[in-house]
Amino acid sequence: MSRRSSQNGYIEKSGNWYVVRWRMDVEGQDEWRYLREKICPLSGPGKLSASERERKAKVIVERSGANSEQHFNRVVLGETTFREQARVYLQWAVTRDREPIKDAASIKAALHKWILPAIGDMPLGSLNNITVKPVVDKMKKSKSLSARTVNKYVEYIKQVVASLKDGETGEPIQKRTWDSSVMDLPMVNQKEQRRPSLKAKAVTQLVEESEGEEQALYVLLAATGMRISEALALETKHVTDAGRTIEVRQQVERDTPRIITCLKTNAAYRDVDLHPDVAEFLQRYIGDKPGLLFATRNGTPHLHNNIEDRWLTERLRAI
Repeated sequence: MSRRSSQNGYIEKSGNWYVVRWRMDVEGQDEWRYLREKICPLSGPGKLSASERERKAKVIVERSGANSEQHFNRVVLGETTFREQARVYLQWAVTRDREPIKDAASIKAALHKWILPAIGDMPLGSLNNITVKPVVDKMKKSKSLSARTVNKYVEYIKQVVASLKDGETGEPIQKRTWDSSVMDLPMVNQKEQRRPSLKAKAVTQLVEESEGEEQALYVLLAATGMRISEALALETKHVTDAGRTIEVRQQVERDTPRIITCLKTNAAYRDVDLHPDVAEFLQRYIGDKPGLLFATRNGTPHLHNNIEDRWLTERLRAI
């Protein structure tokens, strides 16, 4: 049992008796219940020395079961499953004051598709290098996941396991020594990382063969290097300095046509200077357009997956 050191209780005088007091975790409650039991009289027959009182107090506490691992697992942990703790972890991670996770969509997607179906119902205490390895093996067999992604998803598992903390010390209850070799995690080769990009000729052809909103989006992305989620969230108010500067302050949520004001990193909040030719082109496109630069017929922001399916994929096939 790693959650805390075993308790011995503490001895005090109560009336004519020495008594031992100790705390007992109560099932279904976050707080402790304090118990008390007589050790010996203060004087007369039956009085014990200090060392004898300490030994007897320890026996009383041990006999109560307060220090047993079984009691701790059943009452304190409640045999918490990975699924239950993952839910607690996500809620804490996005609401904490210190470095909150601004967008947990990727974590939720990884949990839902790969992690929870495999280990969601396992007790948190059962998660270790050996029991996580089958999850790693399954992810490695998938052609859709890179080595970097597999390693990232395992990090999510580690974070959930470590997030169950002892309320007394703040230390992880389920301490683990994770071993990449035992789990057989794939090595990440930076040179082999997928970094899809288009050559200048392909970009030029995309711009020349498109028009209107689609063309303006291609020009903006090529000229600024903005993330697609950032570009799709641009509003006319973010185009300043006579069109020569773009303020990046928000993005479109991953799977929902909704604008959020958090970006991927703090450095992502930036001002982008445009080439005069691009600024002039963008000003002509904007005209007197209010609100979003790129919007659906319903006035909602585009989702980048829809943009890829409807516009980009078909044009790239023809290049």
